[in-house]
Amino acid sequence: MKQKVVILLFLLSSFCVSAQNDQLAFNYIDAGEYEKAITILEELYAKNKQVYADKLLDCYQQLQHYDKALKLINELKVKYNNPALLVDEGYVYQLQKKQVEADQKYEEALTEIDKNANYAYNLGSIFERKVLLEWALKAYERGQKANSNLNFDYQTALLQGQLGKLDLMLEKLLDYGYKNQENTPLVQNQLSRFLMDDADGSFANEIKKGLLLKTQRSQDVYWNQFLSWYFVQNKEYGKAFVQEKAAYKRNPDSFYNIITLARLAMEEKQEEEAKTILSFVLENTQDQDLQLQAHHFLLTLDIETASANEYEALDLKAQELLKKYGITPFSLDLQLLTAHFEAFYLKQPDRAKILLQNTLQLPLNARDQSKVKMELGDIMVYDEKFNQAILNYAQVEENLKNDVLAHEASLKLAKANFYKKDFDWTLQQVKVLKQSPSLLIANDAVELFLLIQDNSAEDSLRVALQAYAKADFQLYQKKNEEALQSFLTLLEKHKGESIEESTLFKIAKIYEDKKDYTNALRYYQILLDQHKEGIFIDEALFFSAEMYRKFLFDNEKAKNLYEKMVLEHPDSLYYPESRKHYRTLRGDTTI
Repeated sequence: MKQKVVILLFLLSSFCVSAQNDQLAFNYIDAGEYEKAITILEELYAKNKQVYADKLLDCYQQLQHYDKALKLINELKVKYNNPALLVDEGYVYQLQKKQVEADQKYEEALTEIDKNANYAYNLGSIFERKVLLEWALKAYERGQKANSNLNFDYQTALLQGQLGKLDLMLEKLLDYGYKNQENTPLVQNQLSRFLMDDADGSFANEIKKGLLLKTQRSQDVYWNQFLSWYFVQNKEYGKAFVQEKAAYKRNPDSFYNIITLARLAMEEKQEEEAKTILSFVLENTQDQDLQLQAHHFLLTLDIETASANEYEALDLKAQELLKKYGITPFSLDLQLLTAHFEAFYLKQPDRAKILLQNTLQLPLNARDQSKVKMELGDIMVYDEKFNQAILNYAQVEENLKNDVLAHEASLKLAKANFYKKDFDWTLQQVKVLKQSPSLLIANDAVELFLLIQDNSAEDSLRVALQAYAKADFQLYQKKNEEALQSFLTLLEKHKGESIEESTLFKIAKIYEDKKDYTNALRYYQILLDQHKEGIFIDEALFFSAEMYRKFLFDNEKAKNLYEKMVLEHPDSLYYPESRKHYRTLRGDTTI
């Protein structure tokens, strides 16, 4: 028994030493210390040729020990019948600038595919890793020729793209997607990558032309939906809807795509397109779930764009919809929207609370319960019941740990403390939230953290910070005119202090929301001129550019601002959009 234990311990210690040596050799390779790596790998290779051959060969090549590399390959060729070794051998010759010998070995490897087509994938992959793209292409094509059941269309398409033959890549990718429709997202992801680097817009135009031709030549809805995807990439939701409508006429099951399109249009503030899409849904479906979603989205749009004298009619509409669909889990989103409207627009928080308390009596899952408590917390904040609001947010945090909704609740909890002017507690909360996986939440947390920290250091009594919290709370309550006056007064009293930067941004944003673009631009410009190193610079640039482009139709000024964003703020959340619009306004795109 003792002898067995001793043997077992010896084997275990040998395994551990081998594993340590293995890792040490890999660490040396990562550090570029190939001589030290070779010393270890040669010992390991002697014990297990198959496992360590590639690493040892790579080290020989890195140090230009070509004779040792060829000797190693020849040893392996005797032991293993693997045509990949011919590629390795050819590559050693290529490193020595012996191209004729290299090509001869590559050709020998391809000949093996004629004997066994299954070698094609492995050889093609090895050629790709060595950036021998033409040879990789030949390997895949040879494999398909030897066995027509093999399909390397996807691989060959990407290789054509890397070789700069984008027209061939596009043709092959589209054909591959059509034949393997479950892989369409994979194809679209690849096209998106090439579109990101499409500086002159020519490739985007080729995609558009190619897809339009496909829709004209084929009655298959696949091409309508693919063209819809293309228009969505460009945020042309009206054009995407035309394609989705054509797909629906041939395949009525595609209605959920249309609802998704409406949601995207809403997110991009394309209200007219969204309303057109949603009206189509209501006219053409009997599905209650789709009808309810469409009504919810339309009511949301109406609320966001309505004036105060239209609120009564919207209130009646909301009550009619609740009566039609009932107070059930099925109509949860409609109940949440109605409660929000009652509190924040009709200024009737008690009525909203009653609705949500009834909602909480329904058999809801944990996530839906948390959504209700989140809205209830928002309404409690509106009604200045801060402690009750904080309790609701804390319950969401507890019930949905690590969920994005929990992070959102944490930020709202911090802001509730900020509105009640408990700045020290707020500071502790946003310190943690700065690390949130959600970029938007982390960004908001950083802004709030810096606001409190900077203004506390400058003013121990926090007089300006208290005035700011009051104005920001008025804005939260949708008392926009009162908030504007409070911020303007704050700016006048504390000009030149740390609070000025955040105050200027708030004033500009209020004017922008009022569609008073002249004043909005004026305050953004003050921010850009006087706070060049501030945290709102990228937002001031982007929002100014957007106003010039969308509403004032001054493309030259918009272009200059987008250019500044692209050159000076590559880490901004608004960088991708800025780059896209800058290229368009510069005349790079023909779309």
